[in-house]
Amino acid sequence: MSMNAMKRLGGQTFQLTNRPCILGWGSAVGKKEGEGPLKDTFGQIFQDSRAGQKTWEEGECIFQQTAVQLALERAKLKPEQLGGIFGGDLLNQRVSTSGSLKNFRVPFFGLYGACSTMAESLGLAALLCDGGYTDFCAAVTSSHFCTSERQFRTPLEYGGQRTPTAQWTATAAGSVIVGQTGSALRVTHLTAGRIVDRGITDVNSMGAAMAPAAVATLTAHFRDTGRSPGDYDLIVTGDLGRLGKRLVLKFMKENGYDLRENYDDCGVMLFDAESQDVHCGGSGCGCSAAVLCGALLSRLQKGELHRLLFCGTGALHSTLSLQQGKSIPGICHAVAIEQQKEETC
Repeated sequence: MSMNAMKRLGGQTFQLTNRPCILGWGSAVGKKEGEGPLKDTFGQIFQDSRAGQKTWEEGECIFQQTAVQLALERAKLKPEQLGGIFGGDLLNQRVSTSGSLKNFRVPFFGLYGACSTMAESLGLAALLCDGGYTDFCAAVTSSHFCTSERQFRTPLEYGGQRTPTAQWTATAAGSVIVGQTGSALRVTHLTAGRIVDRGITDVNSMGAAMAPAAVATLTAHFRDTGRSPGDYDLIVTGDLGRLGKRLVLKFMKENGYDLRENYDDCGVMLFDAESQDVHCGGSGCGCSAAVLCGALLSRLQKGELHRLLFCGTGALHSTLSLQQGKSIPGICHAVAIEQQKEETC
């Protein structure tokens, strides 16, 4: 069997034959996120959405820097040991990510996958380590309610009524450090998504726009790997919210996969639907990043989960495309993370 045949499964899935490790992770969230059901899992909770800075954008940089620093501390590494950082945010030209990482002086790969960016950056960092190109690599992603709302929708001062299908952009960041050895948490597969466009044009219905891409990637992952939903302790998407989650359950069942026993969505998990007014749930690429780098990786480390399928979902639109009446394409990338015994590493 050729090396390519060993590393590629089907049309979309990469099998990471060297199973790179997750060595460290860190998360930083805002006040609202820190009041939700996952409040005890985050590395740092900022009560000030500007994090002591003059602008919200500068504050988002601090959230990212904090997440990376916490991840490095957990991994017992220094920035100069990293062979690269994959990162992104929701703002034009990745200004938050470039602003937060410029002083790290590490090779930087800027990404835009909208809310799929955490899965995309983690998957690419793992591929770089799996290929032996570097010993250590980082992934980082953030979003910020105040910066994103005024770019994509309306100024906060406008005070417009939010529709029932709207989601709340998370003020949060998450970072993961990947290495070739040193941990029982292993990245084993990456299923790269294909762009799916079902003609959704409502910017306040992101779950409906992204759900078809999640269904397509999940179906491809099970087809390529020969696995079934029952092979995972937990399958999470992020961030479809309550509407998108219902659509995924419906369409996956039509495709022959029943996810009811072990499926959830980061946009549903981050906030309390009863006590926090977030309508359909959380969104923004910092949402799934914080949930992964807070609750999910901690549960894997503790042995509460042994096999996780983390599926980042993104809406690939811009303010200009919406003004032109274009539909909203979706994307989803799936990363399989497993807890494996040290002696098998």
